[in-house]
Amino acid sequence: MTTVYLVRHGETAFNRDGRGLGQADVPLTELGERQARAVGAAFAGSPLACILSSPLTRARKVADAIAVETGVPVETRDALTEMHVGDTEGLGFAEMRARFPEFIREWAGPHAVDTPLPGGESLRDVAGRLGPILAELHSVGAGDVVVVSHNFVLKAMLCALLDVPLENFRAFQMDLASITTVTLRNGRVAVGRLNDVCHLDALNLAPAARSV
Repeated sequence: MTTVYLVRHGETAFNRDGRGLGQADVPLTELGERQARAVGAAFAGSPLACILSSPLTRARKVADAIAVETGVPVETRDALTEMHVGDTEGLGFAEMRARFPEFIREWAGPHAVDTPLPGGESLRDVAGRLGPILAELHSVGAGDVVVVSHNFVLKAMLCALLDVPLENFRAFQMDLASITTVTLRNGRVAVGRLNDVCHLDALNLAPAARSV
């Protein structure tokens, strides 16, 4: 049996301020740093097979915190980088709606997953580049794997692991510094935990912010 832990990065100023965030390599806030340490502590002593991470700093900080607690080195995978959000990078939601009304209409509709962000990727593009990572997870055989990444990437990965249409991505909530657990055994897949943020209770936080 393989247990896959899907972990989202901690807070950045973009998340805090409600701005679009894709592949910009922005740092964690002070709160985000504390979230990273809390995630790491949640894995203390866990016998992990490997830790896979997006190369972006906000994800690597969380992955490195897990590595400190487990002694397992971090392996970066470019495919785990967040969706390229193009011209919406750094924009507030009101400005995004004002500048790209046609995109917003399409994004709210039934064809959202095939609608590229202005100058960027579509969610279908993201799902397409995850193929090698998914094959890697299924080939582990036995052992626990942590994947540290981003909102859209993790939602696309969860849809793929559960073999549900990508159009269901909005059914899953992935809060900042959350942990979702999926087990793979003999071709069967089960969700053990979804969007778990209990490890953040000590930080006395309100529910973590979400990105677009």
